[in-house]
Amino acid sequence: MIIIRRISTTLLPPLNQLLRRLHTLPTTNTIFSDYYNFSDAESSNNYHAYLSLLQSFVSRKAIGPGKQLHARLLLSNLGFDTVLATKLVNLYSVCNHLPYAHSLFDRIPKRNIFLWNILIRGYAWNGPFESAVSLYYQMLDHGILPDNFTFPFVLKACSALSDIDNGREIHKLAVLTRWELDVFVAAGLIDMYSKCSSVVDARRLFDRILNRDVVLWNSMIAAYSQNGHPSEALSLFRKMALEGFKPSVATLVTVISASADAAALLRGREIHGFSWRMGFSSADKVNTALVDMYAKSGLVQLARVLFEQLVEKRVVSWNAMISGYAMHGHADEALALFDKLRKEAILLPDNITFVGVLSACSRAGLLHEGQRFFDYMLQDFSIKPTVQHYTCMIDLLGHAGRLEEAHQLIKEMPMKPDSGVWGALLNGCKIHGDIELGEKALRELIELEPDDAGNYVILSNIYCQTRNWEEAAKIRKRMTDRGLKKTVACSWIEVKNKNHAFLVGDLSHPQYKEIYGELEILEGLMQQAGYVPDTMPVFHNVSDDEKRNMVRSHSERLAIAFGLISTPPGTKLMVKKNIRVCEDCHVAIKFISQIVNREIIIRDVNRYHHFKGGHCSCLDYW
Repeated sequence: MIIIRRISTTLLPPLNQLLRRLHTLPTTNTIFSDYYNFSDAESSNNYHAYLSLLQSFVSRKAIGPGKQLHARLLLSNLGFDTVLATKLVNLYSVCNHLPYAHSLFDRIPKRNIFLWNILIRGYAWNGPFESAVSLYYQMLDHGILPDNFTFPFVLKACSALSDIDNGREIHKLAVLTRWELDVFVAAGLIDMYSKCSSVVDARRLFDRILNRDVVLWNSMIAAYSQNGHPSEALSLFRKMALEGFKPSVATLVTVISASADAAALLRGREIHGFSWRMGFSSADKVNTALVDMYAKSGLVQLARVLFEQLVEKRVVSWNAMISGYAMHGHADEALALFDKLRKEAILLPDNITFVGVLSACSRAGLLHEGQRFFDYMLQDFSIKPTVQHYTCMIDLLGHAGRLEEAHQLIKEMPMKPDSGVWGALLNGCKIHGDIELGEKALRELIELEPDDAGNYVILSNIYCQTRNWEEAAKIRKRMTDRGLKKTVACSWIEVKNKNHAFLVGDLSHPQYKEIYGELEILEGLMQQAGYVPDTMPVFHNVSDDEKRNMVRSHSERLAIAFGLISTPPGTKLMVKKNIRVCEDCHVAIKFISQIVNREIIIRDVNRYHHFKGGHCSCLDYW
């Protein structure tokens, strides 16, 4: 038999020799304390002692002694006893020795639901995930119905595979067997729908469950957060708190991350205070999430204070702070912190650490440093570059005008380039007006993302930069033919706990007359200070006067003007924008920050810009 041959070759020395050696160990070595009981069992052939010992091995993941006991059981003709073999399958599964577990499973004559669940769980935890789904259907073929343990295990495998088709079939059986409303099964279903980007199905199920627990709330909140709906995640958390549920660490980490993604600083601060009142002030996982939230919300200095207060700084904590500095263009601080991690912390940087470091180099134009860290990552830490690392390098080379070198690096990538890689190259082509390479990048992007209008817009803008209006018109016609529309630029500013949104040329705000009046005053002062409008960002074949009018009413300027008339002098303004800030607005906001003597922070789709005293933190490199 294969299983005997497999095990017996690895089970030397014999068990009795092992036991004799164990008796020489100090009695304080509690890991082997149960072996002494087994020694007594040897003489009395006590079946229950075998069970007890196997359970001890499972709890301690003691795979070596477990294999030796397995060999002993085979010699005693107990190797395929259903109860003992089930314990062995469990041991092999929790120790990720699934070939052993499956081989033994196939030889057990009487398989119960517990045994099927053990092996399905093993594959769901460790993969291959397809095996967990396959075993589930085999179990049905054997006439065994799943229970409230089977469903969460097999749904976990479907989540890992993003397999919504099998997930829906499993859901149907959960309904028929009346397990759908069990909180653990429901949590597994919500997680499956979330991983398959079907948040509507997840919420529909969540609303049907009346007896919810914290795990179920967490699952639904995470479903919103992980699928780009941070505002809904925050609203659901508020509802959870109002219904009297005490959040867990997992809850708080999820909603704090949602606050970061939404750049909802006010909500993030509320959750910060709430977490302290609920007794989580010393929870490092919560505080690490706060570090990330404050960094992404523009308060990078506060994030650093919290970072330094962490009792245990894990790699994820260092990564959050390094990435936070990178977002704000503080490359020197990011690289200094990385250097501190290497020298002071008993930790090794991981691939996420290097994404943060390379992003910092990319946003500051540190080409040579970026190339050095890219090589350093593989040579000194044996970390193979991922597509995110390559994206950073393509962006860095593209900004530096080394477009052919960037293109060559794409050709040398060991994995298929994704839209981020080609998008970085296309953006570099836009900056430097390389039409030929830009067209190639666009072709690749269209193949990967045929319905993303932004890719067409960038190439159209490249044509407009070179005043090739005919080709620009062709690109826009292709967009029209495909039914694609350019993303409408929008900016938001929060004043007195209320968000105010603005579009380009917006006249819908109740105070639009005062806003445009403030802009007219500012423009006069800016011209006196030397500001000359740059109409290049207006990619339309219209007169210069029309272009100037279009630029001066961009959404971020309207948001800033509203902030100036609605807050006391000296108040810091924070504006969020859903696309990249244009070149002329960047220049204009530098002038405005100097004229009104305020710090103005713009968070666009790429990064943070801190304008103060006529200067920007990006040093005009973005």
